[in-house]
Amino acid sequence: MYEQPILPVKDPATFGEVKAAIEDAFAPAHAPAFLKRIDGARLRARDFEEVLDEGLLGVTAANAYRNLQDGDRGQIRELYLRAVEHVAPELRAKFLKVYAYY
Repeated sequence: MYEQPILPVKDPATFGEVKAAIEDAFAPAHAPAFLKRIDGARLRARDFEEVLDEGLLGVTAANAYRNLQDGDRGQIRELYLRAVEHVAPELRAKFLKVYAYY
């Protein structure tokens, strides 16, 4: 059975800053507003780079992400995509357009 290797984080402080922004955006109390902002920007939830560039996770998180090394960036993208997939089904249904693949 395949297990994804655990890579060490090169810059824990910056990584933690971006991680906290993602966790805050997808917290049950904030997720509806965050998805509404993604919808208003006409983006898809899985388009992390575009969501970041639009400033939807905050300017500080976007700048911090750009300062990370490639390995840390990859881990942040995976974290973001996992958060996107763990949104409650009823909220995903409400924002179907944000989750669509077209």
